[in-house]
Amino acid sequence: MKRKIFTVLGLMSGTSMDGVDVSLIKTDGHDYFEQISNEFYEFSNELYKDLISLRKKINELKDLDENIVSIGEIEKKFTIFNAKIINEFVKKNGPKPELIGFHGQTVYHNVKEKISKQLGDGNLLSQLTNCTVVNNFRKQDIDNSGQGAPLTPIFHYLISKQINKKKKLTYPLNIINIGGITNVSTILGNKEIQKEIFAYDIAPGNCLIDEWMRKNSNKKFDENGFLASSGKVNELILNQSIDNFQISSIKDSMDINDFDISFAKGLNLEDGCSTLNEFTAYLISEGLKKINQVNNIEVKNFIICGGGRKNKKLVENIYKYFGDKKLIIKDIDVYQFDGDFIESQAFGYLAVKRILNLPITFPTTTRCENPSLGGQIIKNY
Repeated sequence: MKRKIFTVLGLMSGTSMDGVDVSLIKTDGHDYFEQISNEFYEFSNELYKDLISLRKKINELKDLDENIVSIGEIEKKFTIFNAKIINEFVKKNGPKPELIGFHGQTVYHNVKEKISKQLGDGNLLSQLTNCTVVNNFRKQDIDNSGQGAPLTPIFHYLISKQINKKKKLTYPLNIINIGGITNVSTILGNKEIQKEIFAYDIAPGNCLIDEWMRKNSNKKFDENGFLASSGKVNELILNQSIDNFQISSIKDSMDINDFDISFAKGLNLEDGCSTLNEFTAYLISEGLKKINQVNNIEVKNFIICGGGRKNKKLVENIYKYFGDKKLIIKDIDVYQFDGDFIESQAFGYLAVKRILNLPITFPTTTRCENPSLGGQIIKNY
């Protein structure tokens, strides 16, 4: 029987809180996937400041209830912004989607408390766009004793299968997403997903460097790693930080609040960037080595995506700290996938999975007890 092909919109706003990635795709929720168009929409300065401030308040208090009024107000602003850009996007790119995968904006993620809060009112978005919305993707996995993250490995698996059809890949393979946190999908082959894909949060990604830039400049990130390249690493601070900080387990989900930049205090802008870049690269390389140890394999073929892939100094430092000249890291863009929009495309794909009642997480990806559905289906128009 021929499977239905859905035209679906995926929305993703990451830990940088700078805006929303929007992707229009076609997929059957199984093996078929086609990219149509992608756009990035930057938040207004007001909304950006509201989101940053709210996340800071929530994480200082470790309490969502204390901020319930602020959450409601900012969530409404955030949702209206998403509705506006959806309508702009559809007008410009068309066609109108049948479905919207709405990840929302994470403001608090604490698996020990079984809480993962994403701003985004699915009911309001559905009403404003006249479209069915799937949101709240993480709750069912957490309720099923999972970590609630990472959610994209099943989409990484699909991408690897598509790439493999055109250009034979060498397995085992790691797909590394360097967003705020660095997560990795380890793919052993392309035949049976529950036996051939493993996933981990392994280290910070852009979060430390981004926070440093926000606190010490009027910029939101270190473009292409330029400032890190022009600065000087403070070896004493770097080595002390490496000695004093260990990631206990790559099997636990991570949040940007698991890390901080206090150890770089007192450094100038460039040297702070350079030192944090090295620290981040060291932790990423150690996480990649741990994946090999945990699975008793040797993965030397990596495909890299996410905003961090553009930080040339970071990628260079990962090579250095991994310490294997046979290591191959390829930008996903060389395979005709846009590395900036993998996650927004993924949430479009995951939305269709939910409509079809198909699982999106597995014991090997989030440590859930059983394969889990993900997302709440909302039709409010």
